[in-house]
Amino acid sequence: MADIQLDGKTVTVPDGSMVMHAADAAGTYIPHFCYHKKLSIAANCRMCLVDIEKMPKPMPACATPVTNGMVVRTKSEKALKAQQSVMEFLLINHPLDCPICDQGGECQLQDLAVGYGKSSSRYEEEKRVVFHKDVGPLISMEEMSRCIHCTRCVRFGQEVSGIMELGMVHRGEHSEITTVAGKTVDSELSGNMIDICPVGALTSKPFRYSARTWELSRRKSVSPHDSTGANLIVQVKANQVMRVVPLENEAVNECWIADRDRFSYEALNGDSRLKQPMIKQGGQWQAVDWNTALGYVADGLKRVKAEFGAAGIGALGHVSSTVEELHLLAKIVRGLGSENVDHRLRHADFSAAPAGQARWLGTSVASLSTLERVFVIGSFLRKDHPLFAQRIRQAVRRGGQVYSLNAVHDDWAMPVAGTLTAAPPAWAQQLAEVAAAVAQAKGAAAPVAATPGAHAQAVANALLAGERKAVLLGNAAAQHPQASQLLALAGWIAEHTGATVGYLGEGGNAVGAQIVGALPGPGGLNAGQMLSQPMKALLLLNTEPVLDAANAAAARQALGGSGLVVGLTAFKDTMADVADVLLPIAPFTETAGCFVNAEGRAQSFHGVVKPAGDARPGWKVLRVLGNLLGLPGFDFETAEDVRAAALGDTATLAQRLNNQADVGALSAALPAADGGLQRVADVPIYASDATVRRAVSLQFTADAKAPLVGLPSALWQQLGLAPGAKVRVTQGEASAVLAAREDATLAANAVRVAAGHQATSSLGAMFGAITVERA
Repeated sequence: MADIQLDGKTVTVPDGSMVMHAADAAGTYIPHFCYHKKLSIAANCRMCLVDIEKMPKPMPACATPVTNGMVVRTKSEKALKAQQSVMEFLLINHPLDCPICDQGGECQLQDLAVGYGKSSSRYEEEKRVVFHKDVGPLISMEEMSRCIHCTRCVRFGQEVSGIMELGMVHRGEHSEITTVAGKTVDSELSGNMIDICPVGALTSKPFRYSARTWELSRRKSVSPHDSTGANLIVQVKANQVMRVVPLENEAVNECWIADRDRFSYEALNGDSRLKQPMIKQGGQWQAVDWNTALGYVADGLKRVKAEFGAAGIGALGHVSSTVEELHLLAKIVRGLGSENVDHRLRHADFSAAPAGQARWLGTSVASLSTLERVFVIGSFLRKDHPLFAQRIRQAVRRGGQVYSLNAVHDDWAMPVAGTLTAAPPAWAQQLAEVAAAVAQAKGAAAPVAATPGAHAQAVANALLAGERKAVLLGNAAAQHPQASQLLALAGWIAEHTGATVGYLGEGGNAVGAQIVGALPGPGGLNAGQMLSQPMKALLLLNTEPVLDAANAAAARQALGGSGLVVGLTAFKDTMADVADVLLPIAPFTETAGCFVNAEGRAQSFHGVVKPAGDARPGWKVLRVLGNLLGLPGFDFETAEDVRAAALGDTATLAQRLNNQADVGALSAALPAADGGLQRVADVPIYASDATVRRAVSLQFTADAKAPLVGLPSALWQQLGLAPGAKVRVTQGEASAVLAAREDATLAANAVRVAAGHQATSSLGAMFGAITVERA
């Protein structure tokens, strides 16, 4: 530790700290532009010049290391003159367009110009002009003459998102920030560059010119799109969501959010919003009032129960639904005498944690940043979990090592130390090989007899070394037909290497859904069964059933033959072709609720705007439906009452998280993998749920382009394909003609076909045999 005198106050900071860190610790503000606590030090704006005793000239506080006994003055005449001179230089070329700048009112340059700038400029020469650049649908770079070359955006790309998409070219006053060869900015975290830009050079294209910052009210919320549970500030004007920015929470999302958290709000203001209850009569949709719609649903459910029994009634809830909604949905179904309720729409293996317990991350979200060894199984990490990937990227920058098991290896924007490549049916065998290598090293009995290959041995050796380690199962591992075997093997490996084991998690509330019992009870049908056979009555909550199902073709056929299908949704086109009744419920910005993220953290939030039209919070709709059905226990007054009944004592949540699997259930020899072609399915980042699919700007990004069939190099050459070629992919009786591309990272017998997208919705299961022929 070092003691320094800062403006006459003694401050103690760790050795190696900069003067800026000491100022932060003391609560002293030093003006700055290029310094950001999450980025490396550049010291190129010079705004933070301070007066340090025994130094002949002012020094940058952000890049000057402290020494014991150092005397620093931040408000001396010498320091203030230096800061004022830097401000004069920064304003020389800056355009005088504050009145029309989107950054106006929240601009660091504007604020500091008041304190350190002059009332007039001595500069009489012509100001420079930087031509605008089109870098995609999310970020506007149309006013780059405002740029002060702090390079925050450049360093963000290098250090946080992992892709250097922006850089600086030329020198002196000709310097400018640009993309390489006019390319677009495509990172899934790109919107954070808007937040960290201290001026109006990078602004939000969807928000551009729509409101002034002082007109917006700010309210806290939580993102429903992935298991991070990113904290948000939702900015509202005239009862409409205008912008979403991150709420800093170091333990969850730090000060970042993913682009789908930031821009998905566009769907909430779009034309596809369902604003009135609707009933299908004679094949035509008719708008009705709430009493009519709920009475119709209640009468229909009573009639189905009386005629066919409760076993014909089921319910499916999406993992973006709140704890309260899922609790009441399950309560209605069970109150009617059925156990057919589930949230695992994309799963193929329906083994679950013990009742009242949940599969979870196995460690804290924050700890991902400090891991020394990470073994990721069956995950499209960067697109499925952008903020988890960012934390693991931090761990790699600190010297951590990442290993991956998958059928295909996308660019995770970080160095990957080793990969195991196999088609999905062989994943369990690959894990068995890693376990056998660990067993040999530890002198233990392997859970399954296997002979480790060189790559499996490398993974085992890495996990046996180091201290902070995690074995993480991704969405594809959770949705895998052998998910329970994968968890059992991963758990055995983790236990014998001192690592934690856990699921990265699906959706915003997968852990909460398990805890509140949105799972089939004894004798109940699971999601796979309810979406593969016609039901007499089916309640669908916040889901787009065909696109969210593990087997889209089977789901479409089953729903088409079902009896009463009730859709509780915010969008009128999510299930218009399969539903009989549509009930408009409020999305997360219009209702109070709670999500439980991957680490088991319960985060509650309130509605930030009034529900659109006649929409109502989902928990209220379900409560009234329970009352109309005459079920007991539906007398809740507030969302907090429902939450208390659903979760109980939240202080005990940590005790209800359980990743233990029955290793004894593993067979002595795993089933041999089929030698034919096998499908591996990712869900594109902007097709993950109904809200994201309807966010206009996100659908214009590179990640939202129609999915291509990924083919391994050998198959590509065998079929004689060239770039731009199309192929016919077939699963059973389902087929589709799609554009194809060669992917050299694919396992030799794997074919990558995305799920959750309209272009592939005619196909079958996300995992299983598939055939490919030239179209």
